[in-house]
Parts: sequence; structure tokens; C-alpha cells
Amino acid sequence: MAMSSDNTSAVNRRISARIGAIAESATLAVDAKAKALMAAGRPVIGFGAGEPDFATPEHIVEAAVAAARDPKWHKYSPTPGLPALRQAIVDVTARDNGVTIAAEQVLVTNGGKQALFNAFASIIDDGDEVLLPSPYWTTYPESIALAGGVSVVVPTDETVGYRTNPAQLDEFVTDRTKALVFVSPSNPTGAVYSPAEIEAIGQWAKQRGIWVISDEIYQHLVYGDTEFASILSLVPDLADTCILVNGVAKTYAMTGWRVGWMIAPADVTKAATNLQSHSTSNVSNVSQVAALAALTGGLDDVLRMRGAFDVRRQLMVGMLNDIPGVVCPTPEGAFYAYPKVTDLLGIEIDGVVSNSSAQLAAFILERAEVAVVPGEAFGTPGYMRLSYALGDDDIRTGLTRMKDLLTKR
Repeated sequence: MAMSSDNTSAVNRRISARIGAIAESATLAVDAKAKALMAAGRPVIGFGAGEPDFATPEHIVEAAVAAARDPKWHKYSPTPGLPALRQAIVDVTARDNGVTIAAEQVLVTNGGKQALFNAFASIIDDGDEVLLPSPYWTTYPESIALAGGVSVVVPTDETVGYRTNPAQLDEFVTDRTKALVFVSPSNPTGAVYSPAEIEAIGQWAKQRGIWVISDEIYQHLVYGDTEFASILSLVPDLADTCILVNGVAKTYAMTGWRVGWMIAPADVTKAATNLQSHSTSNVSNVSQVAALAALTGGLDDVLRMRGAFDVRRQLMVGMLNDIPGVVCPTPEGAFYAYPKVTDLLGIEIDGVVSNSSAQLAAFILERAEVAVVPGEAFGTPGYMRLSYALGDDDIRTGLTRMKDLLTKR
């Protein structure tokens, strides 16, 4: 006998509740829409994706080509990663982060996203709360939810440099608080915490018995006198309750190669490895060999790219602040600007009234053919994220179009 059409039991649900609740990645959605418009012949300038416009350095590519031709890399390899790559991660973590670890603490993952997913899944139980300062990268709350956790948003804004502190964090702690997501340099704001601020937060987490998941993937992209510091270097006593997440994507222009890693206490790394062994197994051997070449090849290419990003950073901030109604702090790291646009909401521009930054972003894409990501994606309506990881000419063209549109009254 056929079941009633109004039966809504779990048995008849086509998509599981947990997966059905996942939101599409807003940054990738904006990038996909921009690329679709470009494919249709429209001259869209895309500020959406956090992806360097540089080619992967040649010595890295050549290492991958050689690996692809070598039959020994055509087979399965250990789930935690190639031993040589894990050791290279140990070495650069000591060199660049000031943190001494063992290879057994390293799990090589399919990009930083899998490292985060593995980390949350390994320490979070149903109902555990995770402190998540906003603005936050779109993937954090989804990964937390998939692990059964609850994101507790800790709001920040441009008046405090998009940074939190122990006193504010204390306001959001409950007996269910399990972890804090800590990000410096930040995506989406480009904010960088000072060593003193980082140490204070690390000491606070240690005293509270709260895990810290520290995303350090932008560590090499800091500008001027700003310095990067790893929370585990400043507060070594956190070693038993801290997970570091990193990767080659942003530093070496290797977003498509999909190599990241997590560094955790050995028991957590083992648990995460077990999870990965049943989900994706090893990362592509060719990509791992490329990552090994990146980590052992020095930082000359990185410094060259960082210098170009710095020029673009200053160009973008200057042009954004030249648009009436836009307020853009100067980012100190990563490759994003995060301007406030609330003064442009609720007013008529070229015959259209946008009542949210999401509507304003859609308006800008349609009328100016410029793609930006609205602040709703990062938990802070009234803002926008623009990546300056694209060419100077594109930045000038895109922001000139935006200014021309947004100054129409």
C-alpha cells in the first residue's frame, strides 16, 4: 500500500537532516556565479574567491610532473601522509611557528577544510559549544554543526579591529563550552592579533580548560611591521588542548592542489586519522610530493607574492575608502579587505534600494559586473569581503565600476 503523501517521518526524508542543514559555501557560490557570467561573455571582475592569481612556482610543478611519471606514486600511501612530507611539516612548524612537534602529531589532509572537519569531528560531541568570533569564515559553523556542535558567535567589529579578548570571551562561556576557534591572520577581515593579545587568549583558554583550534593558514601573509605569532609558541602549556591547522594553498598559490594538515596531540591525530581512513584515505601522492617541494624549497616565491599582495592591499583600501558610504579598515594580513557598507543601505542608488548587504552585493554584480561576498556569509550583515589576490588592473577596473555605480543618486 502506498504511503500517504503527507508522511514526513525520518524514514521518508530524502536528504538527512544533518546534511540538509548545510549551507552552500557563499564564497564559492559567488565565485561560481561570477565565472558563469564570464563564460557567458560578461566582463565580470571577481573579488569573491580567496585564491592567489599567481601560478604555482615552477619547481613545485616540476616535482609533481616527475611524481606523476613515477609508478611508485601510483598506489595507495599511508593515510596520515607521506613520511617525508610529515617530517617537512615538523621542520617548518619549528622554523616558522616556533613550535616543536613530532611527526606522529601530523595528519596530511585534502586541504585545510578537511583538517578543520577532522579536528572538530575528533573532539566535539553532540551539544558541545564552540566559541566562534565573528566575522568568521563560512566553513567554520558548518563543520562545527556536522560534528554535532553548536557555534556560539562572539561578535567583533571594526571599532575593535575585528579582534576579541578574554574579557569578552568570558561573557560567552558556559558549562558546555568545549573549544575556541582562533584565526590570525583572519579570513575574512585580514585582522592580525598582536603577540600579547594571542598570549592572553591562550592563557585564558588554558585556565578555562578550553580547546583551541588555531587556523594559521595565512601565517606568511602579514604586512608592514605586523608580525605573525603562533598561539602554541606563546603558550606551550596549551600543547595538550590545541590543534593547529595549516596548508600550502595560500602561501604557495596551491589552492587547487588540495594539501593541508592538522597538528594535534597524538591521540587526537590518531582519531582523526581513523576518520580519514574511512572517508578519503591518503591525499593524492602527486599533490603531496608537490607540497614537499614547496615546504623544502624556501620562501623566495612567497616573499615575492607577498610583496605584490601588499601593493594591492594598499590600492584596494585607498579606492574603497574613496567611495562615499564605504568605510574600510586597513587589513594587516591575509588578502582580504572587509569594508562596512551600512551607510549605503536603505537609500536609492541608480533606481534601486538595497536593504541588506546581500541585496547590495547582488545589485553590484548585476549593474557593475563586480562580484563581492556580502557580510551575511561571515555572520556580520552590513559588510562585504573583497579579495585583493588578483591583478592591479582588475582591482582598479572593478573598484572604479563600483564607485561609479554607488555614487549614482
